[in-house]
Amino acid sequence: MKNIHFIVNPIAGKGNKNIDQKLLDGYFPKALYILVIKYTKYKGEAVVLTQESVSQGADIIVACGGDGTINEVASVLVNSQCILGIIPIGSGNGLASHLNIPKNIEKALMIIKHQVTNKIDVGICNGNYFFSNTGFGFDAKVIRNYEGFNGRTLKSYLKACAVTFFNDKKDDSLVVTINGTKMYKDPFLIFASNSNELGYNFSLTPKASLKDGLLDVLIIPKMQKLQLVWFGIMLIFKRHLSIKGVVSYQTNKLDIIRNKGKYLESQMDGEYKILEEIKVSIELLKDSIIVIN
Repeated sequence: MKNIHFIVNPIAGKGNKNIDQKLLDGYFPKALYILVIKYTKYKGEAVVLTQESVSQGADIIVACGGDGTINEVASVLVNSQCILGIIPIGSGNGLASHLNIPKNIEKALMIIKHQVTNKIDVGICNGNYFFSNTGFGFDAKVIRNYEGFNGRTLKSYLKACAVTFFNDKKDDSLVVTINGTKMYKDPFLIFASNSNELGYNFSLTPKASLKDGLLDVLIIPKMQKLQLVWFGIMLIFKRHLSIKGVVSYQTNKLDIIRNKGKYLESQMDGEYKILEEIKVSIELLKDSIIVIN
């Protein structure tokens, strides 16, 4: 019998997606499956519940939520034989989109039932795992403002972008070093991605892959506001990488060194984090988690 645990964030997205025993029994007969459902009550609890499920012998742990919930569950499963399943009921759903996991709950459940698995790469930033992307500068400040709004919707995300754009102040002086050779000073944005999906069908790194052993890095240098508006327009048409001055690399390691300021603002899989270290090291761990897709 397969032992499947579902870790559900009940307020993910608009909080109206019901994943309960009645629904799951229609897909996973009791004669063949042991089902356990756990609901999170606060941010970070998915980590604790997943650790508990691993100790209880779960074969598959299904993260039901957005990229933040998936990150919490998946972080526990890195380099383990326990399999990650995903039901995307969040707002952005960047990782699920890259993996071609549908937003329709019934279709996502059928994918879990069929159990076709792949190993994918995992990013790590100063001990914190990320599965889609991590960003510094403008990107991180957008997420900070986004988390301050009620509801994680596209409208809230666009509002956070506008608020950040018109009120952004340069707080830190940064030097970015790639593999110890390429250096960039005070960029507007640093973005390291493992997947080609940012969320809401936006992509800063359209060629990124979960299986190539490389991070796709995007660095936007200092620009005037009109130049940044042009960048946003080109992003919509997926032509942003052609803008003069925009730097795009593939690498397996990225170092960020902070010269000034008390901390560095970052986002990892759409969750705001403060890093107090002077040096931030980002690396890729190849084929480090098993996922159903």
